[in-house]
Amino acid sequence: MSATAPPAPTGLERPTRGEVVRRFVQGDLASLRVILGLVVIWVIFQSQNDRFLTAVNLTNLMLQITAVGLLSVGVVYVLLLGEIDLSVGAVSGLGAAVVAVFNVKHGWNPYLALAAGVIVGTAIGAVQGALFTGFGIPSFVVTLAGLLTWQGALLYILGDTGTINVTDSKIVGLANTFYSDAVGLTMALVAIGVYAAATLWALRKRVVAGLADRQLTGPLIRIVVVAAAVIAAVAILNSDRGVPLAVLILVGFVAGMEYIARRTRFGRHVYAVGGNAEAARRAGINVHAIRVIVFAIAGSMAAIGGIMQMSRLLAVNQGSGGSDLLLLAIAGPVIAGTSLFGGRGSVWSALLGALVIGSISNGMDLLALQSSVKFMVTGGVLLAAVIVDAIARRQRQAAGRV
Repeated sequence: MSATAPPAPTGLERPTRGEVVRRFVQGDLASLRVILGLVVIWVIFQSQNDRFLTAVNLTNLMLQITAVGLLSVGVVYVLLLGEIDLSVGAVSGLGAAVVAVFNVKHGWNPYLALAAGVIVGTAIGAVQGALFTGFGIPSFVVTLAGLLTWQGALLYILGDTGTINVTDSKIVGLANTFYSDAVGLTMALVAIGVYAAATLWALRKRVVAGLADRQLTGPLIRIVVVAAAVIAAVAILNSDRGVPLAVLILVGFVAGMEYIARRTRFGRHVYAVGGNAEAARRAGINVHAIRVIVFAIAGSMAAIGGIMQMSRLLAVNQGSGGSDLLLLAIAGPVIAGTSLFGGRGSVWSALLGALVIGSISNGMDLLALQSSVKFMVTGGVLLAAVIVDAIARRQRQAAGRV
């Protein structure tokens, strides 16, 4: 009696519990790890101060993380290449200053002034990318020089005044516009519908390509979880001042840039270059162009983040883009699972990381802790995230999955 050979694996089997644990350890489920960490952070601060999870404070938290989150969107793309951009903080301040100078001092139309600020950020990023790529200079050195240069440019264009107050309603309204309950609920339903349609369409394409089975349980669970999270978030925001335009701008950029990273040829090329630049070059990818475009994206997002910060604070000054903004913009995505070694990560890590960093900062402010403690705690969290990333990388190497 001959033994029957076991069926060959199809690649469509449901993951076992051990497989889920392995993926969690190796970093494939980084978002889940960050969400669990965020829940723990919120529980701790709520236990210490019952105002932390109030609608007013959560709305303020979302407004506070908008600028950092937008900067982090560009930083994620740079990290996916395995590079670093130390100039994004200075570029954000310079972009905001350009808008303020043109609008307030020269009377430009607010939309033209906003466009000018973003264009300056894009041009700076493209120039730094070209220098890094064309001359083979490490991105660390190029952007460190950029940090110093653009800080000087900020001081120069602000002149002797040092501070420019912004009063134009179009610019100020970017961070100070709130929508009614009905509008917020409508936008939530539209967002849920779009996500559900995109999820089911992606499943259909994978089924047709033979990459997935027809089981709807997983996609339906994701749709339900996202729908519940969106409705809960809108309900909380509506119970205070309403859904802020700033939050919609942040989520819109995160979702759009995530789509580009995951669903377009350019995005796949970014991951390929970050994973192995030489292999990508041999595959016909224009590595130089990809790098220049990515740094241009980082410069654009830095300028947009700086403009949002200016809109919320109603002014730009010599300290704009300074302090811990650069640290937070880089730390957020790393904490949320984007690898410093390139080729691994998600643009959603910009939002999740900003939430983690912002929650820690906001909670410590409510507890009236000193700035020295805030810096040490944030640095410790960043170090822990880097260690987790390094361990996950070793696990993947041991499993032959790099």
